[in-house]
Amino acid sequence: MCRQAMRGLLGWGVLGVALCGCLWGKPAAAQTGGKTLADSRWAPGAEKTAPVSAEYRQVQERLARGWNTWAVNSVTTEVLLPEGLAIHLGLKHNSTEFQDAFLGDVLIGRLDKGAEQVTPGPHAWDGSYTDLRVAWKGHSWRVQSARTGSDLVMLATPLESKPVSALPPTLVVSVNFLWNRPGTVERRGDFIATRGSGGDVAVYCACAADRRDYADIPVSGPYFSADFTAPVGVSTGKRRTLDEIRAAIERQHAAYRQSVAAAGKSAPIFDAIETTLGWDTIYEPAGERVISPVSRVWSVGWGGYVLFDWDTFFAATMAGIGDRDLAYANAMEILREETPQGFVPNYARSGGWKSFDRSEPPVGAITVLGLYQQYHDRWFLEDTFEPLLKWNRWWAAQRDIDGYLAWGSDGSTEPQNLDDRSRGTRAGAILESGLDNSPMYDDTTYDAQKHVLEFADVGLMSMYIADCDALAGIADAIGRQNEAKELRARGTRYRAKLATLWNGKAGIFLNKDLHTGEWSTRLSPTNFYPMLAKAATPEQARTMIEKHLLNPGEFWGEWIMPSIARDDPAFHDQNYWRGRIWGPMNYLVYLGLENYDDAETRREFAQKSYALFLKEWTQNGHVHENYNALLGSGDDVTNSDRFYHWGALLGYVEYLEEGGGK
Repeated sequence: MCRQAMRGLLGWGVLGVALCGCLWGKPAAAQTGGKTLADSRWAPGAEKTAPVSAEYRQVQERLARGWNTWAVNSVTTEVLLPEGLAIHLGLKHNSTEFQDAFLGDVLIGRLDKGAEQVTPGPHAWDGSYTDLRVAWKGHSWRVQSARTGSDLVMLATPLESKPVSALPPTLVVSVNFLWNRPGTVERRGDFIATRGSGGDVAVYCACAADRRDYADIPVSGPYFSADFTAPVGVSTGKRRTLDEIRAAIERQHAAYRQSVAAAGKSAPIFDAIETTLGWDTIYEPAGERVISPVSRVWSVGWGGYVLFDWDTFFAATMAGIGDRDLAYANAMEILREETPQGFVPNYARSGGWKSFDRSEPPVGAITVLGLYQQYHDRWFLEDTFEPLLKWNRWWAAQRDIDGYLAWGSDGSTEPQNLDDRSRGTRAGAILESGLDNSPMYDDTTYDAQKHVLEFADVGLMSMYIADCDALAGIADAIGRQNEAKELRARGTRYRAKLATLWNGKAGIFLNKDLHTGEWSTRLSPTNFYPMLAKAATPEQARTMIEKHLLNPGEFWGEWIMPSIARDDPAFHDQNYWRGRIWGPMNYLVYLGLENYDDAETRREFAQKSYALFLKEWTQNGHVHENYNALLGSGDDVTNSDRFYHWGALLGYVEYLEEGGGK
């Protein structure tokens, strides 16, 4: 994924009708400081979307309904869909001197100095129960929510803390409509009356409301405010007491515990994955869709949402353990971002902008086939087959060099993403790998004419062969015999080429520098991916496992597996893909181990992966983007997002090992 994140926040929309001074018609491109500005924030052609089937429309309609933490900007905001009615919980820090502050939006994993610290608790797939804790400016509090019928209840409880001010904080409950959805909101005495597209909804506060009601709170709608010295409850539909709100929350909490317990010995992993995806799932209003971006912090920085290629496919795989609709939605929506050239982009973001120059690892077909084998919905294969086929053909057509596959970036592809300085460069080609600063590519050469690295890549070729095999299986299932034959022939061709990258002396498949003709001896988990493609013979797999995977000087140890071998000079950088541990690498290697007869190694591999995940999960409720391979921590650096859903793949491999999904 492209790691050029912005860390700003977007403000909430305001209620009511505003006058807009704007120009009708299409203005000429503007020049500012010598830089050309686009006519619009929207990418050219961004309004064009791939058609969807009636079955998939029903998936999104089922998902985008009812109360949930749909708004990307804050995990303490509940939104009712499809109306867009929002209830926000904010906290005002009060002081007798120059120290007041207001926390209106709460996000998991913000790293700014003085930012709120959030410990996420359970979050049901459908938002029927949520629980989290927040600490900020010496205040600590808990926020729980639950559905009761079509209504919502929320409970905010102050926790023991060490305040930095002599004055109590103020809890603020504000109400408005988001995303320009039609509606009116009015404070009427002790309740707030709303009217939206779905009818009337009344909002009540079970609190000792401050009759003076602060007039200087920066919120965009009617609100309640109360000294936050005791629990505050919120309910919709009818007035409820605190005891009634607590009872409704406990009922849903019990239902959540019961649903998780049904997973048996996999219950702790099931809970972690459901919670992770529950908090990361949002409603994206421009596309009118439910999606699971990697984290809210990333999405806010990218203008509202960002979908990375393989990250989103992995989200679909994990959602498959408990929410079929969400799994389908993530797989479908990243495929619907496919570019006119026929590839799934590295990233797709708010405004319709994408990496029009590059893709990312081809893991789509194995994801789709895995979900089909679990749920058996033929329409899902029919909806996904054409974009997957176009993408598969694109790799062979655009990323082949001397019969091998290599990463690339074509900066001349239109429309050009003008702010992406990496397009059409060596850096952009490396970004296509998803391994942004991997030492494997330190000495590679970029062919500006062919737009690729002159580097035969074992990982890419292996994932692509697995893609061919899986897509051929999909073609069989929907009666596309000609395409199945085509895919198997292409897979066979690249499998034969991959075989030439086996180095008997090294005892592993090696990347090859096609510029110099030399082998690359730098080892990464991607060197084991031929097992994923079933391209390694049983003897080759055994050699790789014994000589390299189980070698504590390279990949084995307490925490596995580092993104570059432990004996590589770059390992001690422990900076992003330079030595840290990443969930997707462990997952793909585990899938490869499943193809060979070494149950003991596979079992220990899954247990070690899960132990790494549990360390941060149990201590801090964090699901890290990456982990330190020496310390087993994700909090030692600032470039490891604290709630990045693919970190849960480290637990998912143990779920698979325990027989989950079978």
